[in-house]
Amino acid sequence: MAYSTSSDVDASVTEDVHRLFEDLSKGRSDRRHTVSGECMPVVDVFETERAVEVVLDLPGVTADAVRILFKGGVLLIVGEKERPDASKRTPASFHLVERDFGRFARAVRIMAAIDGAQVKARLHNGELRVVLPRLPERRGGGILVPIE
Repeated sequence: MAYSTSSDVDASVTEDVHRLFEDLSKGRSDRRHTVSGECMPVVDVFETERAVEVVLDLPGVTADAVRILFKGGVLLIVGEKERPDASKRTPASFHLVERDFGRFARAVRIMAAIDGAQVKARLHNGELRVVLPRLPERRGGGILVPIE
């Protein structure tokens, strides 16, 4: 298994989550009142020969509303999905509400050797894709040790 999800990641990431939320709040104080509650974007994690990829559905979320941190083998994605401004619509009664809004944090522990300096992320058409390039596997391979 090359990964584990948020519930399996130890509590040590809590401090990083709080720090990233604080970072998001800076420069967005005028819009902070529109973000309340929590949401849980769906995530896919898959592994290829060359990389581990993590994909989240984030429709309506801009790049400035997301922070990504890769530290200690844990990929942490924190962000805010704002509720649309109701004042722009005519008064209405909702019959069904299924879309999530609010703050989110997803943590994925990566159990593979990753080249952290080459991790890339792209947010396009509501899909956030984080590519974590794998390092060549070194375990199990023989190393010829020279004799002096």
